Amino acid sequence: MTEEQRPAAEASELEALFPVSYAIYAMARTHRAIAAAQLSRLGLFPNQEIMLIQLAAAPDGLSQKVLVDALKVSHPTVAKTVARLEKTGLVRRRASDEDKRISVVSLTAAGRRLHDDVIAVWRGLNEQTVAGLSAQETAAFVATAQKIRGALETAAPPL
Repeated sequence: MTEEQRPAAEASELEALFPVSYAIYAMARTHRAIAAAQLSRLGLFPNQEIMLIQLAAAPDGLSQKVLVDALKVSHPTVAKTVARLEKTGLVRRRASDEDKRISVVSLTAAGRRLHDDVIAVWRGLNEQTVAGLSAQETAAFVATAQKIRGALETAAPPL
């Protein structure tokens, strides 16, 4: 049987072979789908809300380089997200006072107003995510997830 004819591995096979990686993948996929549905009601795509939250914490704005580092994504991803948010009137770009080559991004009044709705979505999603867990299980999950993330970030090449 050639590679093109071979069926894709079934989820149960992936889960059996790679239980930790599959659990992370399946949970992240489900979490992202729920977040996407809720964020779409606000006119946002997943990950745009993370940028809005970062910008809300910086009233004077952030450079796109700082956003790249904070969000751990590539510069083209930040540039594309900023352009989309700018087009919808949620952020604005201006040249830095210190260096005109640097673009500083900040929230508009509309972006600041949307921030509270974004936080409400994340609060609800967090509550939904841990609904079946005790406080102890939640703390253990967070500690384990942080440990795994640390190991992955140590092993991962920089963006």
